[in-house]
Amino acid sequence: MKNIVVLVSGGGTNLQRIIDCTQNGEIPNAHVTLVVADRECFGLQRAEKHGIKNILIKRGKDFSEKLSEMLPENTDLIILAGFLSILSKEFCERFSGKIINIHPALLPKFGGKGMWGHHVHEAVLKTGEKESGATVHFVTSGIDEGKIILQKSFEISPDETVESLAGKVHQIEYNIFPEAINLALQKTEK
Repeated sequence: MKNIVVLVSGGGTNLQRIIDCTQNGEIPNAHVTLVVADRECFGLQRAEKHGIKNILIKRGKDFSEKLSEMLPENTDLIILAGFLSILSKEFCERFSGKIINIHPALLPKFGGKGMWGHHVHEAVLKTGEKESGATVHFVTSGIDEGKIILQKSFEISPDETVESLAGKVHQIEYNIFPEAINLALQKTEK
């Protein structure tokens, strides 16, 4: 059984998708052993509802160090699911190949510092992009620079708004996240 730790900062809808997929077999032979948040958020309540151990580690310079201390020894994969804090270079190097993130754009475009949530969608529309989508990638010390695991796109309609774009991207995230997690778990076996 593979052990997954999920890091959240918000409502936890992608966390819920991961929990559901581990329970229904879409992500086989895996379970969420710990949920960590960097701020008070509904994601912690989702974990609690499912009987999953959950902790709050306040944002700050020592976040990555505290996270390292709290991680179960047998953690196979760390998933950033709507997680907004930046992990330290040391943490990323220590767990290289074992941390993945979902990003609401087609990386390498619209990644990096400040590119999260509505900021991404505003930038996509402002530059007149013809398509958008979501990307799941390995996490490195460079923000949104890790190797892409899976990416899916869709065409942007002429009347697209930030809100409609966000909704479409979120549907893509729901679709590709389980598959990307399975691919990442296969890589951790090697």
